[in-house]
Amino acid sequence: MSIASSRLFAFGAALAGVWFSFSVMAQEVPPDILVKTVTLEVIDIIAKDKDIQSGNQRKIVDLVEAKVLPHFNFTAMTRLAVATNWEKASADQKKQLTEEFKTLLVRTYSSALSAYRDQKFDFRPLRSKPTDTDVTVQVRIAQGGREPVTLEYDMEKTPSGWKAYDVRVGGVSLVANYRTEFANEIRTSGIDGLVKGLAAKNKGPTVKAEKK
Repeated sequence: MSIASSRLFAFGAALAGVWFSFSVMAQEVPPDILVKTVTLEVIDIIAKDKDIQSGNQRKIVDLVEAKVLPHFNFTAMTRLAVATNWEKASADQKKQLTEEFKTLLVRTYSSALSAYRDQKFDFRPLRSKPTDTDVTVQVRIAQGGREPVTLEYDMEKTPSGWKAYDVRVGGVSLVANYRTEFANEIRTSGIDGLVKGLAAKNKGPTVKAEKK
Protein backbone atom coordinates (compact mmCIF):
# COMPACT_ATOMS: atom_id res chain seq x y z
CA MET A 1 0.00 0.00 0.00
CA SER A 2 1.40 3.45 -0.88
CA ILE A 3 1.99 6.01 1.89
CA ALA A 4 -0.64 8.32 0.36
CA SER A 5 -3.26 5.56 0.20
CA SER A 6 -2.41 4.46 3.72
CA ARG A 7 -2.98 7.98 5.01
CA LEU A 8 -6.32 8.25 3.23
CA PHE A 9 -7.41 4.87 4.58
CA ALA A 10 -6.36 5.86 8.05
CA PHE A 11 -8.06 9.26 7.95
CA GLY A 12 -11.31 7.75 6.71
CA ALA A 13 -11.22 4.92 9.18
CA ALA A 14 -10.39 7.23 12.04
CA LEU A 15 -13.44 9.33 11.28
CA ALA A 16 -15.55 6.21 10.94
CA GLY A 17 -14.44 5.01 14.34
CA VAL A 18 -15.32 8.26 16.03
CA TRP A 19 -18.74 8.31 14.37
CA PHE A 20 -19.59 5.12 16.17
CA SER A 21 -18.68 6.44 19.60
CA PHE A 22 -22.35 7.05 20.33
CA SER A 23 -23.50 3.43 20.56
CA VAL A 24 -27.08 4.30 21.51
CA MET A 25 -27.34 6.68 18.55
CA ALA A 26 -25.90 3.99 16.28
CA GLN A 27 -28.88 1.77 17.05
CA GLU A 28 -31.55 4.47 16.67
CA VAL A 29 -30.29 6.80 13.91
CA PRO A 30 -29.86 5.76 10.23
CA PRO A 31 -26.16 5.19 9.53
CA ASP A 32 -25.82 8.03 7.02
CA ILE A 33 -27.37 10.56 9.42
CA LEU A 34 -25.18 9.25 12.22
CA VAL A 35 -22.08 9.60 10.06
CA LYS A 36 -22.89 13.18 9.08
CA THR A 37 -23.89 14.41 12.53
CA VAL A 38 -21.06 12.93 14.54
CA THR A 39 -18.35 13.50 11.92
CA LEU A 40 -19.09 17.21 11.78
CA GLU A 41 -19.04 17.38 15.57
CA VAL A 42 -15.71 15.55 15.80
CA ILE A 43 -14.15 17.65 13.05
CA ASP A 44 -15.12 20.76 14.99
CA ILE A 45 -13.43 19.37 18.12
CA ILE A 46 -10.24 18.54 16.21
CA ALA A 47 -10.17 21.96 14.57
CA LYS A 48 -10.34 23.66 17.98
CA ASP A 49 -7.94 21.38 19.83
CA LYS A 50 -4.50 22.99 19.78
CA ASP A 51 -2.84 19.94 21.33
CA ILE A 52 -4.05 17.64 18.55
CA GLN A 53 -3.11 20.19 15.90
CA SER A 54 0.38 20.50 17.34
CA GLY A 55 0.83 16.72 17.23
CA ASN A 56 0.39 15.71 20.87
CA GLN A 57 0.54 11.94 20.24
CA ARG A 58 -0.55 10.90 23.73
CA LYS A 59 -3.72 12.97 23.51
CA ILE A 60 -4.41 11.76 19.98
CA VAL A 61 -3.93 8.11 20.96
CA ASP A 62 -6.18 8.60 23.98
CA LEU A 63 -8.86 9.99 21.67
CA VAL A 64 -8.59 7.04 19.30
CA GLU A 65 -8.61 4.49 22.11
CA ALA A 66 -11.66 6.08 23.73
CA LYS A 67 -13.70 6.70 20.59
CA VAL A 68 -12.54 4.22 17.94
CA LEU A 69 -11.64 0.92 19.58
CA PRO A 70 -15.04 0.10 21.10
CA HIS A 71 -16.80 0.56 17.78
CA PHE A 72 -14.72 -1.38 15.29
CA ASN A 73 -15.05 -5.12 14.83
CA PHE A 74 -11.30 -5.80 14.90
CA THR A 75 -11.77 -9.55 15.03
CA ALA A 76 -13.79 -9.47 11.81
CA MET A 77 -11.29 -7.09 10.17
CA THR A 78 -8.36 -9.30 11.13
CA ARG A 79 -10.14 -12.46 9.99
CA LEU A 80 -10.92 -10.88 6.61
CA ALA A 81 -7.35 -9.58 6.23
CA VAL A 82 -5.74 -12.91 7.12
CA ALA A 83 -8.29 -14.68 4.85
CA THR A 84 -7.94 -18.47 4.48
CA ASN A 85 -4.93 -18.53 6.80
CA TRP A 86 -7.22 -17.53 9.67
CA GLU A 87 -8.56 -21.07 9.94
CA LYS A 88 -5.00 -22.38 10.14
CA ALA A 89 -4.20 -20.18 13.13
CA SER A 90 -4.53 -21.40 16.70
CA ALA A 91 -6.76 -19.57 19.17
CA ASP A 92 -3.69 -17.92 20.71
CA GLN A 93 -2.37 -16.86 17.30
CA LYS A 94 -5.76 -15.38 16.39
CA LYS A 95 -5.74 -13.37 19.61
CA GLN A 96 -2.21 -12.12 18.99
CA LEU A 97 -2.97 -11.21 15.37
CA THR A 98 -6.07 -9.28 16.36
CA GLU A 99 -4.26 -7.36 19.11
CA GLU A 100 -1.28 -6.45 16.91
CA PHE A 101 -3.50 -5.46 13.98
CA LYS A 102 -5.60 -3.31 16.30
CA THR A 103 -2.47 -1.60 17.64
CA LEU A 104 -1.22 -0.97 14.11
CA LEU A 105 -4.50 0.65 13.09
CA VAL A 106 -4.66 2.77 16.27
CA ARG A 107 -1.18 4.14 15.54
CA THR A 108 -2.09 4.85 11.94
CA TYR A 109 -5.43 6.47 12.85
CA SER A 110 -3.68 8.67 15.41
CA SER A 111 -1.26 9.95 12.80
CA ALA A 112 -4.10 10.62 10.36
CA LEU A 113 -6.15 12.56 12.91
CA SER A 114 -3.22 14.82 13.74
CA ALA A 115 -2.92 15.70 10.03
CA TYR A 116 -6.54 16.80 9.52
CA ARG A 117 -6.82 20.28 8.01
CA ASP A 118 -9.99 21.80 6.53
CA GLN A 119 -11.12 19.01 4.21
CA LYS A 120 -14.67 19.43 2.88
CA PHE A 121 -17.15 16.57 3.18
CA ASP A 122 -20.02 15.61 0.92
CA PHE A 123 -22.19 13.02 2.67
CA ARG A 124 -23.94 10.87 0.07
CA PRO A 125 -27.53 9.58 0.49
CA LEU A 126 -27.70 6.07 1.87
CA ARG A 127 -29.10 3.50 -0.53
CA SER A 128 -30.58 0.84 1.70
CA LYS A 129 -33.78 -0.50 3.22
CA PRO A 130 -34.75 0.10 6.86
CA THR A 131 -34.40 -3.62 7.51
CA ASP A 132 -30.82 -3.82 6.22
CA THR A 133 -28.21 -4.77 8.80
CA ASP A 134 -25.16 -4.43 6.53
CA VAL A 135 -24.74 -1.13 4.68
CA THR A 136 -22.18 1.06 2.95
CA VAL A 137 -22.03 4.78 3.72
CA GLN A 138 -20.30 6.98 1.15
CA VAL A 139 -18.52 10.27 1.79
CA ARG A 140 -16.66 12.38 -0.75
CA ILE A 141 -13.75 14.44 0.51
CA ALA A 142 -12.55 17.54 -1.34
CA GLN A 143 -8.85 18.22 -0.86
CA GLY A 144 -7.83 21.70 -1.91
CA GLY A 145 -8.11 21.69 -5.69
CA ARG A 146 -7.38 17.99 -6.21
CA GLU A 147 -9.86 15.36 -7.35
CA PRO A 148 -12.39 14.46 -4.61
CA VAL A 149 -11.74 11.16 -2.86
CA THR A 150 -14.62 8.77 -2.23
CA LEU A 151 -14.60 6.95 1.08
CA GLU A 152 -16.90 3.99 1.64
CA TYR A 153 -17.54 2.57 5.08
CA ASP A 154 -18.83 -0.99 5.28
CA MET A 155 -20.82 -1.28 8.49
CA GLU A 156 -22.85 -3.94 10.20
CA LYS A 157 -25.60 -3.52 12.77
CA THR A 158 -24.93 -5.45 15.96
CA PRO A 159 -26.67 -5.59 19.35
CA SER A 160 -24.16 -2.97 20.55
CA GLY A 161 -24.61 -0.65 17.57
CA TRP A 162 -23.19 -0.11 14.10
CA LYS A 163 -19.62 -1.34 13.73
CA ALA A 164 -17.15 -0.90 10.89
CA TYR A 165 -15.38 -3.87 9.35
CA ASP A 166 -13.81 -2.30 6.26
CA VAL A 167 -13.00 1.06 4.68
CA ARG A 168 -12.55 1.66 0.95
CA VAL A 169 -10.82 4.60 -0.72
CA GLY A 170 -11.62 5.05 -4.38
CA GLY A 171 -13.03 1.53 -4.40
CA VAL A 172 -9.88 -0.03 -2.92
CA SER A 173 -10.38 -1.95 0.31
CA LEU A 174 -8.25 -1.47 3.42
CA VAL A 175 -8.79 -5.11 4.33
CA ALA A 176 -7.87 -6.28 0.82
CA ASN A 177 -4.62 -4.31 0.87
CA TYR A 178 -3.57 -5.83 4.15
CA ARG A 179 -4.69 -9.24 2.91
CA THR A 180 -2.01 -9.17 0.21
CA GLU A 181 0.67 -8.00 2.65
CA PHE A 182 -0.32 -10.57 5.27
CA ALA A 183 -0.45 -13.42 2.76
CA ASN A 184 3.08 -12.64 1.56
CA GLU A 185 4.39 -12.53 5.14
CA ILE A 186 2.69 -15.82 6.06
CA ARG A 187 4.01 -17.45 2.90
CA THR A 188 7.53 -16.42 3.86
CA SER A 189 7.55 -16.70 7.66
CA GLY A 190 4.32 -18.39 8.72
CA ILE A 191 1.63 -17.04 11.04
CA ASP A 192 4.11 -16.55 13.89
CA GLY A 193 6.25 -14.54 11.49
CA LEU A 194 3.33 -12.25 10.72
CA VAL A 195 2.68 -11.74 14.44
CA LYS A 196 6.35 -10.88 15.01
CA GLY A 197 6.40 -8.57 12.01
CA LEU A 198 3.36 -6.64 13.21
CA ALA A 199 4.77 -6.44 16.74
CA ALA A 200 8.06 -5.04 15.42
CA LYS A 201 6.24 -2.47 13.31
CA ASN A 202 4.16 -1.42 16.31
CA LYS A 203 7.29 -0.86 18.40
CA GLY A 204 8.83 1.40 15.77
CA PRO A 205 8.36 5.16 15.44
CA THR A 206 5.00 6.43 14.24
CA VAL A 207 5.17 7.89 10.74
CA LYS A 208 3.54 11.29 10.85
CA ALA A 209 1.02 12.03 8.11
CA GLU A 210 1.44 15.21 6.12
CA LYS A 211 -0.87 18.04 7.08
CA LYS A 212 -3.30 18.79 4.26
